[in-house]
Amino acid sequence: MKYRAFAGTLVAACALFAPAFFSSAQAEEDLLTYIIVTGQRDLETTDTIDREKEIISSPDAASLVARAPGAALIDNGGLSGQVQYRGMFGDRILVRVDGQRFSSGGPNLMDPPLHYAPLPLVDRIELDRGVSPVRKGPGLGGGVNAVLKQTHFSDSGAMQPTIDLTAGYRSGSNSYLLGGIAGLSNDRLKFGVIASFEEGDDQQFPAGTIASTSFERLTYGAMAGLKVGNGNITLSYRRQETNPTGNPPFPMDIQYFDTDFLSIAYEGQLADELYLEVDAGHVAVRHLMDNFSLRPAPASPMQLRATFADSDSSTAALGLRIGERDRHVRIGADVETVDKDVRITNPANSDFFLTSLTNISGYRIGAFVEGRTRLGPVEAEFGLRFDHHQMDAGSPQLGSAVPMGPRILANAFTAADRDWSDGTFDAVARLWAPLGAFTPRLTLARKTRVANTIERFSWLPTGASGGLADGNIYVGDLNLDNEKAWIAEIGFDYENTDFYARPTLFYRRVNDFIQGVPFDATPGVVDSPVEMIAAMNGDATPLRFANVDAELYGLDIDFGWNIAGSLHLDGTASYVRGKRRDIDDNLYRIAPPNARMALSWQQETWRAGIELHAFADQNKVSATNGEETTNGYVLAGLFGHIAITSNLSLNASIENLLDNDYSQHLAGYNRVSGSDVPLGARIPGAGRSAFIRLRWTGL
Repeated sequence: MKYRAFAGTLVAACALFAPAFFSSAQAEEDLLTYIIVTGQRDLETTDTIDREKEIISSPDAASLVARAPGAALIDNGGLSGQVQYRGMFGDRILVRVDGQRFSSGGPNLMDPPLHYAPLPLVDRIELDRGVSPVRKGPGLGGGVNAVLKQTHFSDSGAMQPTIDLTAGYRSGSNSYLLGGIAGLSNDRLKFGVIASFEEGDDQQFPAGTIASTSFERLTYGAMAGLKVGNGNITLSYRRQETNPTGNPPFPMDIQYFDTDFLSIAYEGQLADELYLEVDAGHVAVRHLMDNFSLRPAPASPMQLRATFADSDSSTAALGLRIGERDRHVRIGADVETVDKDVRITNPANSDFFLTSLTNISGYRIGAFVEGRTRLGPVEAEFGLRFDHHQMDAGSPQLGSAVPMGPRILANAFTAADRDWSDGTFDAVARLWAPLGAFTPRLTLARKTRVANTIERFSWLPTGASGGLADGNIYVGDLNLDNEKAWIAEIGFDYENTDFYARPTLFYRRVNDFIQGVPFDATPGVVDSPVEMIAAMNGDATPLRFANVDAELYGLDIDFGWNIAGSLHLDGTASYVRGKRRDIDDNLYRIAPPNARMALSWQQETWRAGIELHAFADQNKVSATNGEETTNGYVLAGLFGHIAITSNLSLNASIENLLDNDYSQHLAGYNRVSGSDVPLGARIPGAGRSAFIRLRWTGL
């Protein structure tokens, strides 16, 4: 497509921009809170959590982030979980894998970014508290980066082998995982290969089996690094093959995602106070989903559907830090190009096909400036960012068997102005004052988001909603305005030798928030081609994406207490309220108030404990989206860790110890017939499940 050559040129240019005098890489943590979440929170009253003392049995990396204060899991299938953070989710959250941003391939976000972070390969997950720094790119909410395991440079000139392998089993879905990394390195060179495989059956719950929840995922790749002069270069390639995997909240299941990742990066010290970072990457996604392979097929062959989707993303970025790590000015620029296509077919009729997204092409070019300084006792970071966005769509293609209704809509879309461009402006100010054990902090920001391809270019009313999974049929709007959020957060960090706490109050006022609204002023009266097509597909009240006004506010906290000796208490609590400002309604799919507490006994080589996680009722639901309320519940679990040897460790847990039957508010509604979950009912939470994981490191 027309932007691919442009993307390739940018990637090649960045690859050549690496002089031999770069210095070795430096870790940057400016105001970034690293919540290294791989399950149960660590006992120590610090921000860094030992991942080996964490237990998470889900194959979905989004479940790791869900354990952080303010975060929650939107469960759309075993490998399709989204991160919700302080009420925002989807592409409002800046989610990356190994620092690489890319566009998901599925029109229903069956492959959100953390779909590409298999747990056997995850080293840590980094969560930006509140809002992301402008240097990381645009994004309305916070930021998440899943950092994968890699081979590191050693201190010796001789090549040294390293290995890190993980194996696990979970009873609730009869699932297993195996994977890790092996490599060779010295003080100048490093090489590594990664691989993982995960497979599971349908998930069990107290009343039976949740149909169409099996999964299968294979990942493999290689990386290499070279120190040249005062710098280093890193090159990596990774391929992921997600095979048949169920998605009961959606009208279709995954048949495959075949995805290739390529990235190259350079970091180096040009002079005493000049530090340069350059990176480039490309991600290619090829996807097929259907409504008959993993679930009972429709009664009529006319209703069989197989949808093919492609997505190609290219990125390049350059940043220059002038000054020291904690006193500097940083300037930079980045670019991102995206190409997308979605083609709906009927396998029983080769003449039935139509492109619901046709030749979507776009790019974004951005520039930023950040400063880190001190104002008396106050540390401060300020950032400004400007982005130019452009996007356009081709004319729909339809087969001869497509009926007249879609043809009318396709002709209208072809006649419309399908070219869009605009600029956005972001600003972030962070202030904090280290006062011994007590650190007050304040964040003020203006953040923006542009409409995605589904929201803007969906001319055909379908169930594709970008992962909302509310059962509604949606249609897009070419004239959507950009979302603009005004954000304020205030809180403090307190820590002494026996106790820590980090509470935060936040408020987000969002103008032109994009969500579904009734298609016209007479919902339920089928008097337009859109409503006629939607009614034929089972929904006489379709929604269209539109701009509304919204606000989100709340409080979250994480804390820990060294009660006595080896006895520790850790926990989190989160509350968020999301509502419309233009009408009396609530925002869709907002996590209910919840709190988690873990009491544990820790020794030098082992640890064991019990965890309670309580959720309140959620009756602040969206009438526009037809959202149902849910009741509160409490889950209990056991966990343990033991270092068998210096190289071998074992983790184990039992989740939902009392086998409670409950419904997660953020889970979608079942759309699979023949399941023990009724059609249209909210998908229940998992029943009692035991998990065991072994990890071996070193040679």
